[in-house]
Amino acid sequence: MTRDDPWRPCADHTALRARARLLAELRAFFAARGVLEVETPVLSAAANPDPAIEPLHLQADLTGTGARRWFLQTSPELPMKRLLAAGSGPIYQVCKVFRADECGRRHHPEFSLLEWYRPGFPLEDLMDEVAALVRRLLSRPALPIERLRYRDLFLDTLGIDPWTATPAQLRSVAATRGIAGAGELALDTDGWLDLLLSHCLEPHLGRGRLTFVQDYPPSQAALARVLPGPRPVARRFEVYLAGMELANGFDELLDAAEQRRRFRGNQVRRAAHDQCPVSPDERFLAALEAGLPPCAGVALGLDRLLMCALGAERIDAVLTFSADRA
Repeated sequence: MTRDDPWRPCADHTALRARARLLAELRAFFAARGVLEVETPVLSAAANPDPAIEPLHLQADLTGTGARRWFLQTSPELPMKRLLAAGSGPIYQVCKVFRADECGRRHHPEFSLLEWYRPGFPLEDLMDEVAALVRRLLSRPALPIERLRYRDLFLDTLGIDPWTATPAQLRSVAATRGIAGAGELALDTDGWLDLLLSHCLEPHLGRGRLTFVQDYPPSQAALARVLPGPRPVARRFEVYLAGMELANGFDELLDAAEQRRRFRGNQVRRAAHDQCPVSPDERFLAALEAGLPPCAGVALGLDRLLMCALGAERIDAVLTFSADRA
């Protein structure tokens, strides 16, 4: 027998023990801070229509009312916000989530997510809590922290303003930076910005420190609040360590009408790219209408955090069984 036998797990005993310790530590962290652990359904009648995320789905009769389409959760965000609207107070969840067309060195179609919400927290306080949690889970209490603004990152490194750059200008930068096939790609502004971020900027973030990138273009707000002004910004942050994105956080949008408008825009973009149609989650929108308390929330990829803790190069090394062995 060898480690290549397909029945054997991908993760070794060191990784299994590290995961167990991480889960115990994060639960102790939230218990000490009075944050309640919750569970929500993995299978749902609705999903987030964000065109950047492709859900997995199945057709089945699960309620005795006839076969219909059900989605495996890409995030527990929408049902957790329903709990917040019902008065749960601060909550967190450790769960499995699923996303189609994600497989690679740092991606897997099934992965472990930690998501938590803090009513009454400004976004800056949530960033402080993320830093405290990561330092504890990595046993690196002195890990330096830096905060960068999305616009400054593009201006200082690539010499372009993401608020005003055109797709043609962004394509030119991508080609100049040697991104393979950039000249043949047909992307919108956000598509080019994401490509430049992942290829030219992300590899240099979080080197020897925990890097928070904040204040995103309003077109990338997703479920975040947008601050109006001469240059509106989405109240959103992402967290990077060792050149890898770990977490994505929002100052949560509370306006049901605005959320419905964004969902409809996402549906139009999905249709334009022949993606699976996803209807808006009416129960979630009803919860927003009933009143979501002002809050900040964040989702953190536990498998990637384990990769950082163990110095693993591939996500398979921290999974018990990858998709090809499941």
